[in-house]
Amino acid sequence: MRTPIIAGNWKMNNTIKEALTLIDGIKGNELNANVEAVVCVPFTAIKDVKEALNDTNIKLGSQNIHWEDNGAFTGEISGPMLKELGVEYCIIGHSERRQYFNETDDTVNKKVKAALGHGIKPIVCVGESLDQREEGKAEEVVNSQVINGFKGIPSEAIKDIVIAYEPIWAIGTGKTASSDDANAMCSFIRKTIGELYGDEKENIRIQYGGSVKPNNVNELMGKSDIDGALVGGASLKAEDFVKLVNY
Repeated sequence: MRTPIIAGNWKMNNTIKEALTLIDGIKGNELNANVEAVVCVPFTAIKDVKEALNDTNIKLGSQNIHWEDNGAFTGEISGPMLKELGVEYCIIGHSERRQYFNETDDTVNKKVKAALGHGIKPIVCVGESLDQREEGKAEEVVNSQVINGFKGIPSEAIKDIVIAYEPIWAIGTGKTASSDDANAMCSFIRKTIGELYGDEKENIRIQYGGSVKPNNVNELMGKSDIDGALVGGASLKAEDFVKLVNY
């Protein structure tokens, strides 16, 4: 059985004060102990949020990592820095990083290796644009992202990796893929992992992301190959995030 995982991607939101207020709001509720809850917070809030989470089962995540441990990379943050702060998960290759900061499958691959090398679990994002889906290329695009993003990753690491399928056209737009469409792509991703790693495909957790909200999470989580959700806007409201974890 794969443990469901609900991860909140706060993106570039929340000062330290706002972050702690949000965490306090989440902590004021009982969360489903059978669901892994993760908050991926801005770098500035990592230290304070980690301290606030010490008496909870909520895991801490970052939104990026550099593939080198140190060096002349102004504005970047490394695996050793994140590990020292208690980060357990890291979002890698989010479509916004690919779109605005020129991330590629190659840099995603290097970042996945860096995260794993420091005991940080990658949440690897893949997904197609609306044009690619309408052109019938969705599977081709996602297949390429998975194959290239996982180059050189050993099979024993698969259990520590999460894949987040996020159709670009559904992120922050209010649109969401139907639960059947989302599950079909997650099933396709699992098949691709099976072609690369055999039976390890049953151990990798695959999330759906793209306008996931309390009113649609139950249907999505009821599907065979959807093991969780990577959540944007709904993770910024304590009440909504709690409902997602307790779907």
